[in-house]
Amino acid sequence: MKQKIYYLPFILSGLPLVGCQEKTNIAGELPPNIIFILTDDMGYGDIGTYGGKFIPTPHLDRMAKEGLQFMQYYSASPISSPSRCGLITGNNPGRFHINSYLQHRKGNKEAEMNDFLVANAPSLPRAMKTGGYKTTHIGKWHLGGGRDVYNAPPFSQYGYDEYCSTYESPQPDPLLTATDWIWSAQDSIKRWERTAYFVDKTLDFLKRNKNQPCFINLWPDDMHTPWVGNMEEQMIFPEGENSEKHFRTVLQEYDKQIGRLLDEVKKLNLDRNTIVIFTSDNGPAPSFRGSRAGNMRGCKASLFEGGMHLPFIIWDTKEQIPAGKVDETSVVNALDMFRSLCKIAGVSLPEGYKGDGMDMSQALMGKPQKRTIPMFWEYRRNDSRAFPMPADKDISPNVAVRDGDWKLLINDDGSDVMLYNLADDLRESMEVSEQYPEVANKLKEMALNWRRSLPQYQ
Repeated sequence: MKQKIYYLPFILSGLPLVGCQEKTNIAGELPPNIIFILTDDMGYGDIGTYGGKFIPTPHLDRMAKEGLQFMQYYSASPISSPSRCGLITGNNPGRFHINSYLQHRKGNKEAEMNDFLVANAPSLPRAMKTGGYKTTHIGKWHLGGGRDVYNAPPFSQYGYDEYCSTYESPQPDPLLTATDWIWSAQDSIKRWERTAYFVDKTLDFLKRNKNQPCFINLWPDDMHTPWVGNMEEQMIFPEGENSEKHFRTVLQEYDKQIGRLLDEVKKLNLDRNTIVIFTSDNGPAPSFRGSRAGNMRGCKASLFEGGMHLPFIIWDTKEQIPAGKVDETSVVNALDMFRSLCKIAGVSLPEGYKGDGMDMSQALMGKPQKRTIPMFWEYRRNDSRAFPMPADKDISPNVAVRDGDWKLLINDDGSDVMLYNLADDLRESMEVSEQYPEVANKLKEMALNWRRSLPQYQ
């Protein structure tokens, strides 16, 4: 029997502005629509424009050619729930006791985690809504709800006007959840139709709200396993849902649907600009011998580069963002999105907001920026088997810091120090802590002090 639902109390920081369609952003333009596409488990090497050779991705390659491509973008975590928490709050996810994927209550407790993102956490969609935007969440959530977690806050408490989500959410779409699990053959919207369904929902939301700026989290659950192609493909390739052939089928369809989204956004001829951002929540799994991670070390659930160094493309309909430009120098983090997108939209930050990212809006609009603050990560608080683990060679220490070109990994007990110069060794193959002891000691102190600053699980 399901438990009674209780919601955490919180106070909205404001209401949508009246006549917001006439409000202009910092550039004196009407506020842009913003569509943030967060792909699930897509690796750096999955896309042709990032060197991927596994299968052609012509539509994503075209998006990069028509927009701006970043070569040094990082997620907030190498796994789903904390990655999404960092993106939506602009804070390191450990501040909210989320350090791995959210699951059953027992597993969450063993991993020293809360069961969901608290509703009074900073919320990017709530900030956008307060600033006059219509907001929606479309796709995977994985920040609470599903399994035996029945008291996760509803989407409205995070600032969403509308929602359409999958099983691991407080309010799953019944067309996607015929059974009590992530997917089933009985779902009305079949597994291979989901991305198209989410794109349709996105376009419908834009059409219905054409007189008001829209903020859309489009978070598909492709390219996460299981990879289920259409019925014809399943007959041709029957060997399993984690096979490379099924991966090719799903990636091909996913690329096609992203292309359809871009084409339809252009056809809508909306008066305002529409900015589309494409990235991933974390590295790939499986990584197919490292090829899906761009041959960087690591994959999903690893603090090596392959687990969180990801593709990032930004594209717009008014060509204010430079087309065909590749930014190789700006180091951008998912934690930066809260401040940066609010700046681009002309939306005020919540009163008293203290995020862990920085304003990288100039870089997002085509002017490279130098990063002035370090980046920190953690993955797992203990050795609980609740955590999925990568192959032995990809298992990393559980804390990492990047400052400039230097990256150090270390366990929170001070063991297993690894230092790399990413400018010379992006594949993290040459550990150099003995050659540079002063750098190693400085970063070690930074990483451990940061880890100790995070709240302890009670």
